[in-house]
Amino acid sequence: MAVGFDVWPDVKAVKGFRLGTAEAGIRKTNRRDLVVMEWDEGASVAGVFTLNKFCAAPVHLAKGRLNQSPRCFVINTGNANAGTGQQGMEAAKESTAGVAELLNIPSESVLPFSTGVIGEQLPVDRLLAGSPAAVADLSEEGWYKAGEGILTTDTRPKGASRQFEVDGVVYTVSGISKGSGMIRPNMATMLAFMATDVPAAQPLLQKLLNDAVNLSFNRISVDGDTSTNDCCMLVATGKTGSEPLNSEASDLYVGLRQAVNEVAVELAQAIVRDGEGASKFITVSVEQADTSADALEVAYTIAHSPLVKTALFASDPNWGRILAAVGRAEVNTLVIERITIWLGDVCIVENGEPAASYTEAAGQAVMDKDEITIRVALGAGDVCEQIWTTDLSHEYVRINAEYRS
Repeated sequence: MAVGFDVWPDVKAVKGFRLGTAEAGIRKTNRRDLVVMEWDEGASVAGVFTLNKFCAAPVHLAKGRLNQSPRCFVINTGNANAGTGQQGMEAAKESTAGVAELLNIPSESVLPFSTGVIGEQLPVDRLLAGSPAAVADLSEEGWYKAGEGILTTDTRPKGASRQFEVDGVVYTVSGISKGSGMIRPNMATMLAFMATDVPAAQPLLQKLLNDAVNLSFNRISVDGDTSTNDCCMLVATGKTGSEPLNSEASDLYVGLRQAVNEVAVELAQAIVRDGEGASKFITVSVEQADTSADALEVAYTIAHSPLVKTALFASDPNWGRILAAVGRAEVNTLVIERITIWLGDVCIVENGEPAASYTEAAGQAVMDKDEITIRVALGAGDVCEQIWTTDLSHEYVRINAEYRS
């Protein structure tokens, strides 16, 4: 039931960044479920990780190894290796050691990532058995197969790419993501991997990634849950150009920032479009807020409301549910008489009262669309924030009820 585009985009190869996949049978047979990503020494690597306190063993390990000159990611699906205690940590270490041996690099330079069922021990023997095939498959052209290899309940691989030119040199940013359910900010049950050939110093790359995540992956919600395994990684191979980027005051930084932001937003929106059981793609835009925190509080209160989400699924212009969600948002400075709300381009509330121009037919015409914007003006300031979410369908319940079967 994914919404919108279902054609794999033209994801460009990134010089010096190689991807390989294999069918390891981690949980199911006859599907790609093991991915290895590898690059040369000297690259910079940045990462953002879940804030869930029960974060998985691979998250702990990847975070701890981020400053140890990473050379490789190993990603498995079907098993989250979360809630698995010390045995899970040993399994993560064993899996990275096996891949490191194949690549002849230190095990500390391999960062693990897992996604799938929580609370089950990782079948390390299957992962290790599949690793040689994934390493043998390494190629700069491997983005599509890797996009398939990281999926769980997703219905399609998600990729994005941008190229930009500075002083006659063309640079590339490409990436893939996965995620469909257990999606909300502070990362979601999602993995995202981006790479660029720009030579960039790690501190600057980390700042750039933090900013991009806050504009993209931390602006999406499907069901309000936060996973144990979320990660977003950015690798700068430095294979194009010569001088390392270490200042924000340069055309190269501006170009890279825009490209990374655009790739991240496209990948984040693709996760929402492919949300479990989703039939609608919803943009919630809150403007005229006093602070960013106020705008996001209102936006997420709307996006997380089961009543709003089920009305959207039913294409029911029951706009009172939106009004109620705005009113219960934890913003102390809300002044109802200043608030105006639109459903698409149809005004439903004006200065805190039902809009005189509103008609049920106009509201129905908006709700019948696959892509809908809910816009709220708070009349309190000049801050605007946007997030993206989905409706809540019967199919979402079915998918999650049958997840382990």
